[in-house]
Parts: sequence; C-alpha cells; structure tokens
Amino acid sequence: MAITRINHFEAKSGSAADLRAFLTSVVSVIEATPGCRSVRLLEALDEPQQLVIVEVWESVAAHQAAAGAIPASQLEKAMALFAAPPTGTYYREPGDRPPR
Repeated sequence: MAITRINHFEAKSGSAADLRAFLTSVVSVIEATPGCRSVRLLEALDEPQQLVIVEVWESVAAHQAAAGAIPASQLEKAMALFAAPPTGTYYREPGDRPPR
C-alpha cells in the first residue's frame, strides 16, 4: 500500500516563476529517491503563486528518509521565495492502514 504526500507552497509576490523553476528542478531528485513511486508539480488555475507537489511513496518512512535528498544550500535559497512556510500532509486510501 502506498501513501500520498501533498505539499503546499505559496510564492511571494513576484516570485512565482522562480519558485516554480526551483520546484521543477527538485522533482527529478525526488523521483530518483528510493521508495518514491511518483511526483507531480501542479499550479493553481487562478492563482499561479499557489503550487503543490503530489508525491506517492511506498511508506511514510521512505518519504522521511528522502528528506536530505535536496541539498541544504538549495533549500536555503528557496526559503526566500515563500510567502509562508510550506505545509504538507500524508494521505491514504480510506480503509488502508498506513505503512511506517
């Protein structure tokens, strides 16, 4: 059984294109991480500063183990693009017990 992680991002005014470029650049890094089944970057239709990354993982533990895949220096640069701290939540199919 897989788990899904949905991560929400909001770009500062004038930074949407830069945040989108950063998130696009990390998708391939995330996809190459053990336990990752898929990654999609999505942009809100009417609010391009609102972005989400939808990740499907073998387990919560696999996602958490991948936390260091993106270099800290890149993450520091990205922090300047956020209007608010990113948020994320794990999801599962109703009735499934989440793997840990």
